Formats: sequence, structure tokens, C-alpha cells
Amino acid sequence: MSSSLKKSASNGSEKNLASEDQQAKVNEVRNLIGTLPDKLSIYCSDATIRRYLTARNWNVKKATKMLKDSLKWRSEYKPEEIRWEEVAHEAETGKIYRSNYIDKHGRTVLVMRPSFEVPSSFLFAYCKVAISLLSMKLYLEDRAPHVDSLLVWDTRLLDLVLAPLELIITVLCAMRPSRFAKMPNNSKSTKGKIRYLVYCMENAVLNLRPGQEQMVWLIDFQGYNLSHISVNVTRETAHVLQDRYPERLGLAILYNPPKFFEPFWTIVKPFLEPKTRNKVKFVYSDDLNTKKIMEDLFDMDQLESAFGGNNNTGFDINKYAERMKEDDKRIPAFWTRADPPSAAPQPVPNDTPSLDSIKLEGDSDPSNSEKKNSSPSHGIESDMASPDHNKLVATDGTNPTEVVQ
Repeated sequence: MSSSLKKSASNGSEKNLASEDQQAKVNEVRNLIGTLPDKLSIYCSDATIRRYLTARNWNVKKATKMLKDSLKWRSEYKPEEIRWEEVAHEAETGKIYRSNYIDKHGRTVLVMRPSFEVPSSFLFAYCKVAISLLSMKLYLEDRAPHVDSLLVWDTRLLDLVLAPLELIITVLCAMRPSRFAKMPNNSKSTKGKIRYLVYCMENAVLNLRPGQEQMVWLIDFQGYNLSHISVNVTRETAHVLQDRYPERLGLAILYNPPKFFEPFWTIVKPFLEPKTRNKVKFVYSDDLNTKKIMEDLFDMDQLESAFGGNNNTGFDINKYAERMKEDDKRIPAFWTRADPPSAAPQPVPNDTPSLDSIKLEGDSDPSNSEKKNSSPSHGIESDMASPDHNKLVATDGTNPTEVVQ
């Protein structure tokens, strides 16, 4: 391969690969992965493999490892089997949902509202302040001669501090009922939150147009503050989005983010590749220059008024639930592939290797993967590279839908 096609050592940016070189690398990855069960085979379309290669700067060894890990995750977690009824309680606040409009490039739009995570985080912030104040009061008024005893949180001290909290929370709710009326309870577990995130991502992929691989995240920071940050949820969210859905993000719009976001982004930005930097846009409702970003991307008559659009229809959990239930009915067809007319069915052999047994042939030397001759995959029909082979059979008699991963 010529040096012009290799990664630039000076700036870390990725050079464009010729389509023939890209397909050769796709074939290498498919060769290394080997035979897969039906659903995982459907998942491993050429477009999917390209996304993993792109995420790893077209390094075959790294992309294969990343894809192998995702296949193991999908075989165990079974994201395609999550249904609305299982995660509906997580959606009540409207913290994440798929909009009923797309952008001008035909991309699915996921709306995210971090401040709508859980009301308990809002109350928890007040509880922490209350505990601090009550502890200080106890110290100043009663325990000053016995400082050491303050360091021991025995049952008696806990009772003294925590007993008034029920009254404090009750008063807060009475003072700001509208705040909590808009915030139904979600799951408090990280597991529940992540499962709902996965459902939303799978649903967004389900609704991508044929040939479209990426989506838009529209993140509304109205009402957001530090009390909404959960380290565990943030870490798990980043892991799922980066490692299980690589290159799915086409654009992230941060709408009215906190002021400390942009200075931090300014510091980090020089260390990122241009393709990554360009995926993040800061938009402020009081800034005409950034508002033009929204006008260029969306039909303003469809865009929600919360984002500067003309659509005053807000999130309605009942209507959204009906949409999701209808989408769930399409999932079986999405994961059923039709064989091409001229091809005989290709059953999966009984000796299909497990994902744990798949050997990454480039482990010894990354450069070896570039020197290996590209060849069709073992056990996965070579026709998968053809768009016609990625058609789906709709079990309800409707027109087939193409696989878009």
C-alpha cells in the first residue's frame, strides 16, 4: 500500500482509502470473524464492518477485535430482543426519545434531556445541603467540646441528622410542585438506564433510511446542573455508545449547554481529529449565528419549539408509546434476511465456532493484516456484499425493508 494511503504520522489524521482498499480490508475483517449465527451474520454487513474500521482508523486488527467484542455483547445482551414494555417506565420523563422528524440529510434524530434523568437527583442535591447544614449546627451548638465524636456516625447521630429530612423534602415538594409533577420516576439503577439507552439506539437504527448509517443527537440542557451528573451512568453510557455503536453519531447538537462546557471543549478540541471535532456543535437560543445551524439542518416547521422551531407539540408519553409499540412489530422482519433468488439457502454448520474461539490473525504483527490477500468470508455468504442480499422479508406482508446497520 502506498504511503499516501497510510495514517499521517504528523497530525494523526486518517487519509482517504481508495474504495478497492476499503473493500479489501472489509473482506479481511470478515475473514477473521468467520462463520456467525443468523442475526450476527445480518449485523455484520459491509456497512457495519466499515464503521468499525473507520472507528479504528482502518486498522484491521483493532477493528476486528472491536467487532468481535461487540458480537459477543450482542449474543449475550440481545439488544434486538428488548421491547417497549420492558423499558417504558424509563421513558416517562422524556429524557431520551426518537423525534418524529428527521434532519435535512435524512438522519434519525434522538432527543436527549439530561436534566430529566430522575427527580431523586434533584432531591439528593438538597439532601446533601441539608445534611451539611444540620451537621454544622450540631457541631456548633452541641458537640463543640466533643469534636472527635462527630467523626463517628453512630445510630444516634444518624437519627438526629436524618429525621428532619423527611419534613424538608415534603416542604420542598410543596413549594415546587410543578417541578416534580413534570418528572415521573425512572429507574434508579444504572442497569435500567443503560437498557433503555440501548433500546433507543436500536430503535434509531431501525428507523434509519436505506443507505444512511448515522443519526443526530439533539441534546437539550435546559435546567441542567451538576446534581444531574452520575459517574456510573456517564461511564457506562460512553462505553456503550463508543464500543457498541461506533460511528453511529453523525452530529451532536448541544443546545444551551452550561457555560463551563465550551471552554472545556476548546481545550480538548485540538487533540481530536477533524472528523470528530466537526460532530459537535454548540447552539444557544440567544445567539443568531448558532441558531442558523438549526435552520440549515432542520425544517423549522417540524422542529420542536424547545429548540427554536415552530412545532409547539411537546413530548407525549402516550403517543410515543404507541409509536414504539408499532416499531417493535417491525423488529422480527428487520432481523430476517431473504436469500437472493439465484442462491440456495446456506445453513449454518453445526461446528460453528464460538466467538471466544475466533482468533485474531493479526495479533502477532499488525502489519500482517495489510499484507494478507483478501478473500471471501468462511461460512458467511459472499453475496452479503451485494445490496440486494441485504433485503429483509416482512412477515406482515409489507414491502421488504433493507438492513441498515
